[in-house]
Amino acid sequence: MDVTEKKELASADILKIMELLPHRYPFLLIDKIIEMDGDDSCIGIKNVTINEPQFTGHFPKQPIMPGVLLIEAMAQTAGALCIHARGDGAAPQLVYFMTIDKAKFRKPVVPGDVVEFHVKKIKQRANIWKFDAIAMVSGAKVAEAEISAMLVDA
Repeated sequence: MDVTEKKELASADILKIMELLPHRYPFLLIDKIIEMDGDDSCIGIKNVTINEPQFTGHFPKQPIMPGVLLIEAMAQTAGALCIHARGDGAAPQLVYFMTIDKAKFRKPVVPGDVVEFHVKKIKQRANIWKFDAIAMVSGAKVAEAEISAMLVDA
């Protein structure tokens, strides 16, 4: 008898993300998370809009999403995945960003873009997690990095 295991993918709207992460406006940089596969991978979504505070100075006549905010959004996506994977009954955790490696920025991200942050777990040891992260707009890679973080008791 052929038994095929069916995986159920989870997701998180903005209210769930705010339960998982301590970040708030203007520093909460993901709008929703789709396709959470346990603690292995997920996709975070950011709708980039002109009314975000960074665009008043970066740059007024040609607004570009700062690369450091793309990296932070990758980290927030990974952090939400880590905390979600612990389950609803788990104690609240904080996620501390530890390292950024192999960061590359390929194309500018501008208001009107929808950025997908694809994060995939590389490894986990105790409370340390390492992820491969790729930011994509309309199927094109705009940034990438390897990031690691540590979960600590809140």
